[in-house]
Amino acid sequence: MLLRQPTSLGRSFLYGARADALPGRVMRFSTAPVARMTGKSPMQAEKQRQTTGVLPPYGPVGASAALAAKPGSQPKSTLFEHEFSLKGKVAMVSGGNRGLGLEMAMALAEAGARAVYCVDLPKNPSGEWTKVKEYLSRMQGRPADGSFEYISADVRNQEEMWKIGETIGNNEGRMDACVAAAGILRDHTDCLEYPARQFQDVLDVNVNGVLFTAQAAGRQMARFGNGGSIVLIASMSGSITNKDHAWISYNTSKSAVLQMTRSMACELGPRRIRVNSISPGYIYTHMTAAYLDPQPHLIDELSRSNPLGRLGRPDELRGVVTWLASDASTFCTGSDILVTGGHHAW
Repeated sequence: MLLRQPTSLGRSFLYGARADALPGRVMRFSTAPVARMTGKSPMQAEKQRQTTGVLPPYGPVGASAALAAKPGSQPKSTLFEHEFSLKGKVAMVSGGNRGLGLEMAMALAEAGARAVYCVDLPKNPSGEWTKVKEYLSRMQGRPADGSFEYISADVRNQEEMWKIGETIGNNEGRMDACVAAAGILRDHTDCLEYPARQFQDVLDVNVNGVLFTAQAAGRQMARFGNGGSIVLIASMSGSITNKDHAWISYNTSKSAVLQMTRSMACELGPRRIRVNSISPGYIYTHMTAAYLDPQPHLIDELSRSNPLGRLGRPDELRGVVTWLASDASTFCTGSDILVTGGHHAW
């Protein structure tokens, strides 16, 4: 790689080139001068600890581990054993009764979380939730004491959500991950005729409910001082407007979630609590099926709206939510991850 930067002297400075290189001459990039200048490689664990703070308890990892390894040692991969693993962690997922919430809760359980609490409005869990719980109980590799629990609650009730978070904290002694996935979508409605009550209903769930869920978990993360990861489920509808669909309340609510993500990330960063959002595109779930199934032509129309030419599946969000909840993403906060099949690129 060649890097040339003009200077006020009308010559080029070549990053990493030898000090005696002729002005303007193209040289091969080298990091040798940098290494000589600092004395130690920035990849060494000691240098990383000095500049970025404490390493993970299982660190060093990656190139740092290679530099610290003794000759002839037999290293083991840490990427899925540690960085992507949620072993021993506790998570709370709102909207976890079905749809994206259930899919994400299951992913966290598969990643090793010893306790995953699914919070949703119905008094009793759905048949889908019950089947997932039973399936996880038979899954090889899951911790023997792993639990997958259901709690009936209204995310719009701040006091109730805070109490649930406190109860989980008391029972488990920690809180590590939270996914705020509860949300609603109302029918196509002209923005000039949109009823006040309907608009408020959507914001109560999609904005207030997301905040109260994040607060419930974040208060426990702060209480135990172990940091944590909060993932807010937004939508591409918070960044773009869905063509030919009059969803003023939904789009407004998801845009608010994006700003909520940035605001909370900036406030909670010093406490090692990360806050990010995921913006799915058109994913075929219970919520979207209720809108699309009565209008089959829309499935083809929406499928054509992205470069992949299809709707997304809930399981295609498993990887990104696990990454955000785990140590694999410890330098990611205040970010929105678009998972849209490329819809946002057009």
